[in-house]
Amino acid sequence: MTLRRFLTPMTVPAALAACLMAGNALAQSSTRMEGMALSNDKPIQIESDQLEIQDTEKKAYFTGNVRVVQGATTMRAGKMTVVYLGEGSSVTSGNTQIDKIFLNDTVHLTSGQQNATADQGEFVMASQTFVLTGKQVVLSDGPNVFRGCKLTVLMKTGEAKLTPCPNTRVQILLDPKSKPQQ
Repeated sequence: MTLRRFLTPMTVPAALAACLMAGNALAQSSTRMEGMALSNDKPIQIESDQLEIQDTEKKAYFTGNVRVVQGATTMRAGKMTVVYLGEGSSVTSGNTQIDKIFLNDTVHLTSGQQNATADQGEFVMASQTFVLTGKQVVLSDGPNVFRGCKLTVLMKTGEAKLTPCPNTRVQILLDPKSKPQQ
């Protein structure tokens, strides 16, 4: 089974726009996630209870009910930290280069009928790698469910790898009714 466009990522236009946005069940599960490519053509709406910008640390802290929406993709978390680069740059200048984004306090990603939950997440801009981790990472695409403890997605290629929790195996539940009709 191929996950079509699972968790369409958040893009990285100006400023904080980077904030978004069948496997081998013996040890690890690898698959391609079609549609996992960055795009810079849709606006991003970010909401949180509080925003603190620390230009000296080159960080922006979003806390409390963080919600990031771009197109059909929504990300929710308790906290989001954006780390940016550049001498003398400020996140409010509109041209800040984002280095990393950290998501904490239960992460929920939704795109259409596809969902993922994890304890935390990290997006690294340089490698365009998105990693979800936790006691249990759950991905669902309609009735199909994938469980492990770490999901790594290479955004440039759409390649995804689901790693099991310690002393367990990746768990996959596939519904035969979800197979495309030919």
